[in-house]
Amino acid sequence: MEQNSKIYVAGHRGLVGSAIVRRLKELGYINLVLRSHAELDLTRQRDVELFFEKERPEYVFLAAAKVGGIWANNTYPADFIYKNLMMQNCALNAAYLYGVRKLLFLGSSCIYPKNCPQPMRDDYLLSGSLEPTNEPYAVAKIAGIKMCQSYNRQHGTNFISVMPTNLYGPNDNFDLETSHVLPALIRKFHEAKMGLSDAQSTSSVVVWGTGNARREFLHVDDLSNACVFLMNHFDGSEIVNIGTGEDISIRDLALLIKKIVGFEGRLIFDSSKPDGTPRKLLDITRLTNLGWKAQISLEEGISTTYEWYRTFGLQGMKGIQAKHCE
Repeated sequence: MEQNSKIYVAGHRGLVGSAIVRRLKELGYINLVLRSHAELDLTRQRDVELFFEKERPEYVFLAAAKVGGIWANNTYPADFIYKNLMMQNCALNAAYLYGVRKLLFLGSSCIYPKNCPQPMRDDYLLSGSLEPTNEPYAVAKIAGIKMCQSYNRQHGTNFISVMPTNLYGPNDNFDLETSHVLPALIRKFHEAKMGLSDAQSTSSVVVWGTGNARREFLHVDDLSNACVFLMNHFDGSEIVNIGTGEDISIRDLALLIKKIVGFEGRLIFDSSKPDGTPRKLLDITRLTNLGWKAQISLEEGISTTYEWYRTFGLQGMKGIQAKHCE
């Protein structure tokens, strides 16, 4: 990408999209095209095509998606599969029709089978059953990967697919019903520490599952760094996993967040709730061979995310927290 290249970041108000915008601006890219959901509904094909016809972006970061934790995926499966499929289909086809030079599609590590060998390699895709709690979302993301590969094969496009591990950071979603585990724990521990009236208890915090499941976490600023790097240095239809190469149990994660927040009560693990996939650790060999490595440690990343939450996340939780569909 050139400094004056016209770049469209879809989903610029969400966790990932906002981080990509920050990174692009840091690097001096000035010709950014941004649209909120109110300005452009990516599920409406004609609107999307008119947008691409008018703006003619040269590069596209497709970071718009409907995302959520286990509860949200279980409760709204139709929303997750429909909205993600529609956004992807409309944007990818329009990018082909109107001559986008290169597009980066953001998937998710949940595309891999529930009982996938660890670490998860890209050739394990479609080798087994998916985790049932987020299957509709995973199916949509798999379709996005296959669409990128198919357009590359048939039309000679340059659509690349990246699969980030579990993400966190500024602009995350801290809603306890729809968020992922890390931001949810930050909010739970903070509210318990502060003795807020809507906290379940000021002396204990309940964590879903046994605490034995293991997850890999990547700060969203590392992800945005990797995405811009790959846009400039990688071409091909192969999936590129993006992660740290290290994982942690949910129990140890909870203990780390407990320490960072300064909560002195006890933890309760509710084993009646699902753990989800037993382990999710990505094989990041392709990315490291390209010369990229994550820079932000988990403790540092959680600490800065907690500070962001205290500074911004508490100022109108309904309005400031990320709206990942936009």
